[in-house]
Amino acid sequence: MIAKHRSGRFVGMEHTEQLTTTEPTASSTPTPSRAQRRGARTHRWRRDTVELAAVFLSVTAADLVAKVVVHGPDGPVVLAGSAVALVATALFHTWWSHRHQLHGPPAPDAPAPPAVPGTPGASGEPLKGPLHDFEQTTLWRVRTTVQDSPGSLARVCTAFAQRQVNIVSMQSHPLPSGTVDEFFVRAPQSLTRADLAALVAAAGGHDIWSAPADAHDLVDVPTHVLALATRTALDAAELPIALRQLFGQCTIRQYPGAAGRGGAGVDGHVMRLPVPSGDLIELSRPQLPFTPTEFARAQALVELDTLLGPRVPDVRARLAQPAGADLTVRRADAGDKEAALAMHRRCSSDTLRKRYHGPVRDADRYLDHLLDARHGQALAVEAADGRIVALGHLMWDGDGAEVAVLVEDAWQRRGLGLDLMRRMAALALEAGVETVYAVTQSSNTGLIATMRKLAAPLDYQVEEGTLVITAHLAEAAEELPAPWPTRPGR
Repeated sequence: MIAKHRSGRFVGMEHTEQLTTTEPTASSTPTPSRAQRRGARTHRWRRDTVELAAVFLSVTAADLVAKVVVHGPDGPVVLAGSAVALVATALFHTWWSHRHQLHGPPAPDAPAPPAVPGTPGASGEPLKGPLHDFEQTTLWRVRTTVQDSPGSLARVCTAFAQRQVNIVSMQSHPLPSGTVDEFFVRAPQSLTRADLAALVAAAGGHDIWSAPADAHDLVDVPTHVLALATRTALDAAELPIALRQLFGQCTIRQYPGAAGRGGAGVDGHVMRLPVPSGDLIELSRPQLPFTPTEFARAQALVELDTLLGPRVPDVRARLAQPAGADLTVRRADAGDKEAALAMHRRCSSDTLRKRYHGPVRDADRYLDHLLDARHGQALAVEAADGRIVALGHLMWDGDGAEVAVLVEDAWQRRGLGLDLMRRMAALALEAGVETVYAVTQSSNTGLIATMRKLAAPLDYQVEEGTLVITAHLAEAAEELPAPWPTRPGR
């Protein structure tokens, strides 16, 4: 603004010098002739005569009105009323003009703000894309690093405005050297991802990342974090889900007893969160580095989970079985270990071997891990007398999850395994996990048939007699029922 002010003053001075110069130049105005000067004097004389006549006429009219009104019966009252009316009219006119300036629409010929040099549109080329046709726009999530200096954010916002990109929301992540600004923008469909990157780069941004967004991303960040904290407080198994929904597509791994493997903090695309129990939670996101602000949010969720301790919501549903069997499926936790061990003792060696892929004597050792809510979700089918007759395990593993089912011999071939598998698939989709896999032996035809009944595309991989079946759940989402009639905290 200072430069423009100085430039304006300089131009004004130059114009004054041209008007006061007395030496003829090639660009100076020709000298007026004598006839032109005489005509100008005649025009001024006529204008003065008309103005003087108008003054005399106004005085005469005012004197006539004053005499008529003053000498009348109510002359003073009429004069006072006229004065009040004139004052009220003046006040109303002043109020109306001020209101119109504040609330009225801008003038159609209002000058546009000056363009920022170096950004598209600054050279005067026509802007592309619709301005108000929101049906022809696309949502984008854009993240860039800018210098931590006054005006850096303004340059990016101005660059967006000049290409008619509407900023829906934004947040800043301060860094030791710079600031990471994250935008949700609505851009014309004519702008591609490369166009957005070039736009931000021209405004001074670097380390630019962008991806398509949808309406679910348009949520207030504090509200989103509080909602995730609520889910974590209700269910210990929700912590990995909350972290994935907080940071988008990322790989989450939990290493038991590895808290000393690496210190807490952020190392580029990797975030490490030691848990007081001795485990280590490691998050990796190859496409986008983590920021200290994101680490603080994740650490707050982990601390909340640690403070509340093991917890599992009381959710259950009845299963319709023939022969009047009264069965209930519910969440299982560490308190069900004794009932699970009793079921192990009622299972045959072949059933345990197919489930745990190893020596039968080691089956009991896995229950502590499988029934820990921090590693996933365990489902139990309970009979009317309190016995557990089937177990299902959904264990988070990076971008996917492992599923496993164990059904007591006396209750096999009654659909219990399929019911558990469908519920676990629905829970995985609810957590944002679209692929689940089962590890078994090629001779386990019961599990293979159960996976096929999910109506999801399957991938098969065989390694040294071990069969890994991966189900892609996105195409079977409509076929999967809700895992529970009601979900707490939803």
